[in-house]
Amino acid sequence: MVAKQRVVVIGGGPAGLTSAYELLRDGGADKYDVTVLEATKEFGGISRTVKYNGNRMDIGGHRFFSKDDRVMQWWKEILPLQGAPSYDDKKLGRHHDLEPGGPDPEKTDAVMLKRHRISRIFWNQHFLDYPISLNFGTFKAMGLKLTFKAGFSYLKSLVHKLPETNLENFYINRFGRVLYSMFFEGYTEKLWGRHPSQISADWGAQRVKGLSVIAVLKNAIQKLMPKKRSSKEVETSLIEEFWYPKLGPGQLWETVEERVKALGGTVITDARVTKVNQADGKIGSLTYVNSEGQETQIEADDFISSMPLKDLLEAFNRSDTPAPKDMTDIAVGLPYRDFVTVGLLVKRLAIRNTTDIPTLGKPPIVPDNWIYVQDPGYKVGRLQIFNNWSPYLVKDVDDTVWVGLEYFANEGDDFWNLSDEAATKLAINELTRMHVIRGAADVIDSHRERVPKAYPAYFDTYSQIDELISWLDSFGNLYCVGRNGQHRYNNQDHSMATAMEAVSNIKSGRTSKKNVWSVNTEKSYHEAK
Repeated sequence: MVAKQRVVVIGGGPAGLTSAYELLRDGGADKYDVTVLEATKEFGGISRTVKYNGNRMDIGGHRFFSKDDRVMQWWKEILPLQGAPSYDDKKLGRHHDLEPGGPDPEKTDAVMLKRHRISRIFWNQHFLDYPISLNFGTFKAMGLKLTFKAGFSYLKSLVHKLPETNLENFYINRFGRVLYSMFFEGYTEKLWGRHPSQISADWGAQRVKGLSVIAVLKNAIQKLMPKKRSSKEVETSLIEEFWYPKLGPGQLWETVEERVKALGGTVITDARVTKVNQADGKIGSLTYVNSEGQETQIEADDFISSMPLKDLLEAFNRSDTPAPKDMTDIAVGLPYRDFVTVGLLVKRLAIRNTTDIPTLGKPPIVPDNWIYVQDPGYKVGRLQIFNNWSPYLVKDVDDTVWVGLEYFANEGDDFWNLSDEAATKLAINELTRMHVIRGAADVIDSHRERVPKAYPAYFDTYSQIDELISWLDSFGNLYCVGRNGQHRYNNQDHSMATAMEAVSNIKSGRTSKKNVWSVNTEKSYHEAK
């Protein structure tokens, strides 16, 4: 009997669990002995679902949409698309194309919903379309003078291109200096804690490469055309429909974890990797520790890591064969932006639904999934209305509104260290000043969730990351995948794609890891298939 190839996967988030499932599916369990080490007791990483007093919170908001057909098919295989209307669509008479023979979300939880995407920007006490649309509401909010200034500024940017040596110039080249200063400069600084002039243009290249004034114009014109467009013809930032697990993104990853175990994989929670032991140019073993301080060493033939690069190098340095100092310095210098969500359960919203989109609530709530707060007068960066992501996230979806206020912070700073009570008071005060709620009397319940290392940042030693990648790739049996595993601001589907590429290398014996690191770097990946 041929011995199975042993693979250890670090992390139970999208990249880690995708790796494990891809190795074991389709008969892979006969060839691979797979162990997943998850540092916490939850699955999904920042794609998890937080459960609190009968309500569910999506950390950061996760639209299930991809231009990678592998990923779309994968999601549909784990949670099939709905074949009957969800509670709110049925009650409101809203239409989605239903999957023939698909499950009924009113009768089963194992289902993927189809949802309409509605997002707006809060700016200067106005609600504008997100991304900015060239419509009457936008022009009215901006005023004639500012509209003309923005238009001429954009025309100037078409002729006079700045060197894209930083994120500021990247945005100005695509939107002009006036629109940049209105909608990008302050929000980006709020998000990262750094001015855009200090941030690498790589971030813009990955997140908004296909978005520009031309793209917005094209999208607005094509909306008026009778021909139906394929989702692959629309920029990711302009997608208007997406899939969503009935009980939030964590439901999908909890389901994948169950499938990994059913296929014979081993999943160990409360397992924080503390040492990476190398020998003869390869990784030989890992040491992990549980919350009681008990250490366990595990050997394998291949290792797939989705842990933050900073933590990975620290684990190298706790072993008998530490990493070179220059590699350690790069990893330690890689910055992150941390994330805080304050959930407020409220009786009603003060803002009214002025759209023609029917919604639940008395009175009907606004239809937004997200509201981007691009007004510098507020610390909150974005609001989520969980009722609109899925009616099943909210215990009493008809009579309460579950709002998430998203804040960006640095772990250990004053905001991060606020008590739950102080953070909640600040959140209530900001929603009241924005006239989203009337005041504290409308708040029924609250919950604060802190997420470290949520956003890999593109400054400080990031400019040297290629050197670190080259060193890590020199270990033939180590594969770095996922958002934190590559220190790249990946979407969920990109993280999954890196895992799929790593698994294909293990199965085929391919030694180059260029395909793993190339996900979410090519322009064509975002904009066209």
